[in-house]
Order: sequence, then C-alpha cells, then structure tokens
Amino acid sequence: MLKYTTMPVWRRIRERLEFLYADRAERCLERMGMLIGRYGVGFNDQPPLKYRDQADSILITYGDMISDGETSPLETLEKFLSDELRGAVTTVHLLPFFPYSSDDGFSVLDYRTVDPALGKWKHIDRFNQNFSLMFDLVLNHVSRGSEWFRQYARGIAPERRYFIEMDPSMDLSQTIRPRSRPLLSETWTRNGPRHLWTTFSEDQIDLDFSNPDVLFEFLDILLLYISHGARIVRLDAIAYLWKKPGTSCIHLPETHVIVKLFRDFIELLGVDVALLTETNVPHEENTRYFGNGDEAHLVYQFPLPPLLLHALVAGDSGHLTRWAAGLQPPPAGCRFVNFTASHDGIGVRPLEGLIRPPEMQALLDHVRAAGGQIAFKRNADGSESPYELNITYFDALDTPDRPNENLQIERFLCSQAVMLALKGIPAVYFNSLIGGRNWAEGVQQTGRARTINRQKWTRHKLAEKLGKTDDPPARIFRRYRALLLLRAKHPAFHPDGAQETADLGGKVFAVVRKAPDKSETVTSISNFTEKTLTLNPAAAIPALANSAEWHDLIGGRNRRTPAGLELKPYETCWIRTV
Repeated sequence: MLKYTTMPVWRRIRERLEFLYADRAERCLERMGMLIGRYGVGFNDQPPLKYRDQADSILITYGDMISDGETSPLETLEKFLSDELRGAVTTVHLLPFFPYSSDDGFSVLDYRTVDPALGKWKHIDRFNQNFSLMFDLVLNHVSRGSEWFRQYARGIAPERRYFIEMDPSMDLSQTIRPRSRPLLSETWTRNGPRHLWTTFSEDQIDLDFSNPDVLFEFLDILLLYISHGARIVRLDAIAYLWKKPGTSCIHLPETHVIVKLFRDFIELLGVDVALLTETNVPHEENTRYFGNGDEAHLVYQFPLPPLLLHALVAGDSGHLTRWAAGLQPPPAGCRFVNFTASHDGIGVRPLEGLIRPPEMQALLDHVRAAGGQIAFKRNADGSESPYELNITYFDALDTPDRPNENLQIERFLCSQAVMLALKGIPAVYFNSLIGGRNWAEGVQQTGRARTINRQKWTRHKLAEKLGKTDDPPARIFRRYRALLLLRAKHPAFHPDGAQETADLGGKVFAVVRKAPDKSETVTSISNFTEKTLTLNPAAAIPALANSAEWHDLIGGRNRRTPAGLELKPYETCWIRTV
C-alpha cells in the first residue's frame, strides 16, 4: 500500500470507494495512486487562479464563436477576447471543443483531442496567457460514434462493460426524464440486439459508473484538462449520473459520492481547481451539491434566469425579492455562479413553488409571442411539463405587442446589472454581450430549438455590428463591458461579501452588498417598470440613511435629492457608501 494513504483525504477517498465499489475499493485506491503525476499534474506546482475576488467573472463561449476563414477559430476567439475583454472577464468557459457527433459538442467522440475544425491543444493553451479556463467534463454520456461505443459493440474489453444494458420490459416508470424521448435505445452488437440507457438522445449513450473502469477514464481525462489550464471543471448533467432501476435515477446518493470523490481527488493533487455542478433543478435540490462544503465548490443559481425574466416581464419584483431574501449563503469555500443566459435554454423547473401556475402560463405565452419556443419533459406519470424556454435573453425581454428598441435595451441591461450585483461569480454568455437576437434561420437549419440562442459570427460581421456605435449590439457591448470593469474594482461585490435584500415594493428590486472587510457597501436598486419612479430607499436601507451622499457608480454622480431617488424606466444604480 502507498505510504501516503494515511493522509485524511486518502481515508475519505477509501470510504467513498468502498461505498461505490465494495470489495473493489482497495484496487481502486492503488489505481488512483498510480494516476498522480500523469500529464505532470500532482508533481509540479500549478499556477493559482488569477483572481479570487470581485474581479472573478466567467465568459461562456463556443470555441468557434468567431471565425475569420484564415486562422483557426480558437485563435480568432482568443485574439478578440484578449483585445476586447481582458480585465472585464477573468475566466473563459470554452464549451466542448472536442470532436462530436451532435448536440453542438455535448455528444463527444474523443475526450482527449481538440476538434481539428477548431484548432489544436496549443491554441487552447494560448488562452492561459490572459485568462483562466473552464472546461466541460461531459461524463454522463458519450457519442454513439465514439471509439468506446464501437469497442462495446464489438464486445472488446474494457469498453464492453462501459454502458448500461436494460431489458425493455423492465419497469422504469419512476425514472425522471429531462426529455420526452424514449429512455432506452436499441443497438446491434456482436452478441445481438441490446437496449441501452440514453437519458438525453439516441446518439448520447449513458455511461455506467458502477464500473470503476469508467470512473478512472474520467479521472485520467480530468488530469489532462488540468494540465492544459482548466481551473474550473463543469460536471455536465451530473444529476443523472448513477442509475438504479426502481428509483428516480436523479440525485442518487452514489452521484453525490462521485462528486465528493472528484473533489477529494483534486485536493489530493494539490491543484487550484474548482468543480461546478450543472443541475438544472429546483433550488433546494440544486444546492445539495454543495454537500457540507465537501462536494462542489461552485453551484449555478438556476432559479435566477427565469425568475428575473418573470419579474421584468410582469413588472413585479415581489417573487424575486422574496426568493433573494430567503437565500442561504453557501458553505465556507463554496460559491454560487449567477447567470441569465447560456448555450442552453432558460430552465423553468427551478420556478417550481416560486411562482403560481397562471404566472407560469403568462410567461410561456410571452416567450412564444417574442419568437421563442417551449421544450417539455416527460414526468413519471407519463404527463409532460415545461422544461425550458428556447429564446435569447435579449428577445425574451422584448415587448412584442408594442416594440420599443430603446426600452428593450434598457430592460435587458437592467437584468444584467441585477445579475452582476448578486452574491457569487457572474457568468455571461457571449451572445448576451451584444444583445443576441433569436436565430430563427439556425433553428430551421438544424431542426433544434436550442439553436435559437447559438448563433456564431464571422470576425467581419461582428466588427461591423460593434462598429456601428448607435446600433443595439454596439450600445449593449459598450455598456456591458463597462459594468463588468466597474464591478471588478469594488470589493463590495466580492463573492464572499454579505448580501441583504431590501423590500422597496414590487416595482423595485434592491440588494445591499458589503465587502468582506467592511471597507465598502454598495446598494443596487433597479426600477422594474416602464415609468420613472421616485423612491425613499433610506427608510428601508440603513446604509443610505446614514450617508449624506449617494454616489452612483454607474452614473458617476450623487443621486440623493430632497425628493429621494429618481429612477428612469428600467434604470439600475449602484450606490456606494463607506
């Protein structure tokens, strides 16, 4: 046995492995020890994250979001980000950049290579000069076209035991599905037809983590990613990882233990890497992935996108205020990741219990009127319910019955200013930076509703849009970047700083942020209506009552007047007090 297995982290790892694999745990421990140092990870010191304060921010982007037809897309993207967003964002979340067969990268053919259409590993490494990196570990499923699956179909070890074969007559009705497609997909193998577990699509074959060989494939892949600069690793679709017929097959205890095991492994390596779980479910289920501070380092704030959208569309911040007031801070060393949009749709499952059914229906009707679509999931009883809204966040904040471009821009920027002010680390989708519109042409091309928010750009077209200073994309990009740079300067927005919600009525949303060292307080106040409002926030916010001057960081002036505070339609101010 390895001499260092007396360390506390090794004891925890042993317990996790025994829970998962029983009498195979001892062999797993030996294999784990042999991994240390692979790809140079665990022997050499890894550089620390560039930031761990209010400057932390994440940009979500595809590797080929920008192309110029001359250099590789990854080179083109890196140059644009370094030229335009250095200092405004600190971490680049490169969505899956591996060879793939479907789902815009999330049906991976080979986890260990870069898609030649995007570039090479050296182009990934170049991002590390100015940014930290975030990679996806797509560990729930693999492409039907992968070598792993081909080896399975041929009956070749070890891959012949990588997948979950099921008898189609078995009762799997308790399984919670994120899609309405069949759960099992038939395939032909050397041994005849087999039915395999496919949670998301027929092309995405679920992997069997009850086989430790599968776990060790991904531990090895994790090491490779860390060696190329990954400092945040996103565990994609993690909630569905472990399957047990007769259960819901979501959030099973074994799944939580796998996440804890990954965290222990990272601690064992001594590297500065954070795990982020992707679990688009109601808030209470989602935050369980923090464990007791021993599971995920980061968890998405999934209720925020749909709840904020509802509040701005309805012109009523009541539900948002109550939700924010009830948030419990994450365990020490853990943080929320706040966002409004991503490469996926806007999940509505997290709204369960937060808004009433008629309000949900009104939101769905609004999204359809604004050019979006609604995706549904299949429930255990065979019924279907809304799963996500497929629409860009900018167009979701349109007023389709009375179009007003200027008002739409203000409403969208209000949503982003609120997100940036909340406790946690902000994550911004590339197309939100320019107020991306619904890409209906893309949906027609692919037949997939999610394509509506996945438009990509040529460098020339993007430069043209940003060069027209009075057009919406340029106006939004300029102001969004200014907000990010401003946020990075103020310790009140530190992700560990305190947050208090102030109830100023249903037309306004307000939070008070305080620096961890109490050197600064910033009060964010947003008008959620189309009318100019005059408020007296000092009555509810002591920090303002005790300050003679209300200096607005965004507007750069004193906002305190004898009448109180005047806010234009959808205006946000960040009032700094010391």
